[in-house]
Amino acid sequence: MTGLAYSVYVTPSKAAVSDDLPPGEQQRMWSPTASTLIYGERDAVLVDPLMTTAESTALAEWVVATGKNVTALFITHAHGDHFFGAPAVLERFPNAEVVATPGVAARMDAQYGPQWFDGFWNPRLPGQISTRHVAARALVDGVVDLEGEQLEAIELGHTDTTGSSALHVPSLGLVVAGDAVYGDVHLYLAEAKGTGWRDWLDALDTLEKLQPRAVVAGHKRDGDPDDPEDIGRTRRYIEIFTSAAEKADGFADLYEAVRALYPERLNRGVLWNSAKSYLA
Repeated sequence: MTGLAYSVYVTPSKAAVSDDLPPGEQQRMWSPTASTLIYGERDAVLVDPLMTTAESTALAEWVVATGKNVTALFITHAHGDHFFGAPAVLERFPNAEVVATPGVAARMDAQYGPQWFDGFWNPRLPGQISTRHVAARALVDGVVDLEGEQLEAIELGHTDTTGSSALHVPSLGLVVAGDAVYGDVHLYLAEAKGTGWRDWLDALDTLEKLQPRAVVAGHKRDGDPDDPEDIGRTRRYIEIFTSAAEKADGFADLYEAVRALYPERLNRGVLWNSAKSYLA
């Protein structure tokens, strides 16, 4: 068996429609998002096929250029920005199967419902998301086969949303972490109230125990290394955010406290929304 390898495609930040902007910001942006191709001699597994029709079409063309045949699309978690783009990829690879852990597969359909698709996604990116719904086969055995090697689906519980997962490639020492791990981008902590943030820290412990040599963050700067230290950096951000929340005099105060500590992180809009939701 030829050894496996991987490549990462990062779609850049894009404008989103919103009139709820942080102080000094003129435009709401969507964070840059990573999709990972794990491949062997002939076949490949694509993790998280992005969101808009335009970016997922570009992703599909990038995959076609590699000459690899996509046999599976693995979805790390049920946020639409990581799987709404599947139809464009499936047009180029119609025999590929969409797969996810049971916890993710069970939650994907809700993203197409009135609360989320009509109430959140489409208003922010009007007309840019495919209306074709995709469902995932639940991986009850927790594995994705790629040219005879079993890639391990790791259930993580709550990270930036409930029912998250990661994909572990033991031969590469690789973890494709989805939004359990962030690069140099502000974290989405709007769903971290109650025990959510503690559960996320537990998920990071699970990933660290795998002792990965490379970790692909779900949102990252294009070209940044897939550094295992991003696990620790994500942990520190969560700890700083939640500690600041305990001391903050309202969400604006929380926003300013975290922004001051992370002045160069991308997408202050998501920090603004996280602060408002966390202290609501």
